Amino acid sequence: MSSPVIAQQRAQVLFGSICVLLSAFLFAIKAILIKKAYGLDPSLSAPTLLALRMVSALPFFLLIAYLAPKTTDKPSAKDWGILLIAGLVGYYLASILDFIGLTFITASLERIILFLYPTLTVIMMAILYKRPIHMRVIMAIILSYGGTLTVMLGEGVQSNPKGVWIGSLFVFASAFAYALYLVMTPTLIRRFGSWRFTGLAMSVACIASLVHYVIVQPMPIAHLSHLAPSIIGFGVALGFFSTVLPATFLMQGIARVGAAQAAMLSAGGPIITVVLAVLFLGESLSWVQWIGCALNIVGVLMITLRPAK
Repeated sequence: MSSPVIAQQRAQVLFGSICVLLSAFLFAIKAILIKKAYGLDPSLSAPTLLALRMVSALPFFLLIAYLAPKTTDKPSAKDWGILLIAGLVGYYLASILDFIGLTFITASLERIILFLYPTLTVIMMAILYKRPIHMRVIMAIILSYGGTLTVMLGEGVQSNPKGVWIGSLFVFASAFAYALYLVMTPTLIRRFGSWRFTGLAMSVACIASLVHYVIVQPMPIAHLSHLAPSIIGFGVALGFFSTVLPATFLMQGIARVGAAQAAMLSAGGPIITVVLAVLFLGESLSWVQWIGCALNIVGVLMITLRPAK
């Protein structure tokens, strides 16, 4: 293999790695932006903030869906139905549950719980395809859930047990919804193509979020007009910097370095969120919680980087 070809391959890998790292960082700041917005306006509801996020992201995802190349096989009505469900479950439901959960718990704990979604995906796939769960996966699940429980117990279960458990259950339900979405994704990507599928599924989620907001808010336009500019700014930042850009960077990264390498590069996401939460939200973790965080990451990596069968 000639040196120009090798140099080109190295450049592709470097560019892909940078894209994945940028995606991990931008996704990591999502919880920080949400908590900052809640802190500025305690009366701010999850549907309102989610609507601001999605209305900012919707034009970009519609454009992606429109410009993305179409596959040679025409998707069936069943494919469109599954895509609709995937968009509703994977991004709308997962997002609203996450936003509600963050009204109860810290950004650090939220990110660690969300990081459990690969374990849920593996369990779902094992049940769906009637595959045995190997001992390596069982050990990984024990490590990741044990680590998460360790962080939860240090969060304030003694002083505010109800709030911590309610918030954690909402965020865990969010991770479950996203894992369910990932189970549906491979077939849909083959039918629609990766870019078109992402644009369409995210557009469905954006529209569903806006419908939810209109239903729960009797005068939606008037309500939005009375929001502080800073709240609207956080909503726009969530839509562009923590939704559109991470999805775009991640797709570019996976195309160049592969899913396994992308998973490894993204593993620092929870740590980034925790560090940012300490710097910008005044949160802190005890040394026992840091151990729990490490166990969570090791357990999840044991699953995401397992040899393909």
